[in-house]
Amino acid sequence: MSLAPRAVLVHRRTEYEELLARHGTHGQAAFFLSSRGRSIDEVARRHEDTRQALREVAAAVPLTWRSTRVERADLDRFLFAPEDVVVVVGQDGLVANTAKYLSGQPVVGIDTDPGRNPGVLVRHRRTEAAALLRTATAAAARTDELTMVEAVADDTQCLLALNEIYLGPPGHQTARYRLDEDGGGPGEAQASSGVLVGTGTGATGWLRSLWRERGSSLALPAPCDARLLWFVREAWPSPVTGTSRVAGELGRGQGLRLTVESDRLVVFGDGMEADALELTWGQSVRLGIAERSLRLVV
Repeated sequence: MSLAPRAVLVHRRTEYEELLARHGTHGQAAFFLSSRGRSIDEVARRHEDTRQALREVAAAVPLTWRSTRVERADLDRFLFAPEDVVVVVGQDGLVANTAKYLSGQPVVGIDTDPGRNPGVLVRHRRTEAAALLRTATAAAARTDELTMVEAVADDTQCLLALNEIYLGPPGHQTARYRLDEDGGGPGEAQASSGVLVGTGTGATGWLRSLWRERGSSLALPAPCDARLLWFVREAWPSPVTGTSRVAGELGRGQGLRLTVESDRLVVFGDGMEADALELTWGQSVRLGIAERSLRLVV
């Protein structure tokens, strides 16, 4: 007997909730903001809008379904099931934070603050939730298969990301490593502030910033393209390190390999530094297109 679908509502703490956690009471939080020229009224209004959106989306879940909620900070400890329909209620970045923990479940993005969020991944309004949930499990459901990037270390550790993966030093030191491309000839020893490998979804954020800064002639990928771009940040030339390989493109089956030549480097995806891989001298990691993709309901 198959289980009924489960709606998993993903959300994160609002700015108002974070202020209360830090300052204890509404009054103390209001005083703190006023001392910095801000009013708590706008923060409280956005908090209530987000809570109302969560209530409305929860009420839209079909009565025959199961449902639960998970906060962003608990995603790495939450077990998603194959029959889940994931409803992200919040900002675009919250979809990216959730994507790495999924394996093919459909995702519905609900924008809680239209006009403040770009709406690249949270494409729908709360009033559309009921209709989207009804169609999300149908065989004919319309979804975009968004390309993801993965990093696989030589000790089998694996990291997935929807926007980008960054490899670099844990602080402000220099990252030292050897960079090789599949079939690209001899590798190059480099010293830099890190390497970024991004997807077409990430091309609306950090990846685009690097692309524009470089004046790159490479075409930015679209979110569903099986193509990645990579850039080395601030490569430093020296007698033992080079700068001839600082940007490139990866297609399906192609990879970029980095071998660590310093005490410690970290690899994290989509800005989630708390959930990172740590690599030490001599370890290697290969970055490329992930087999998994994100099924975003359109």
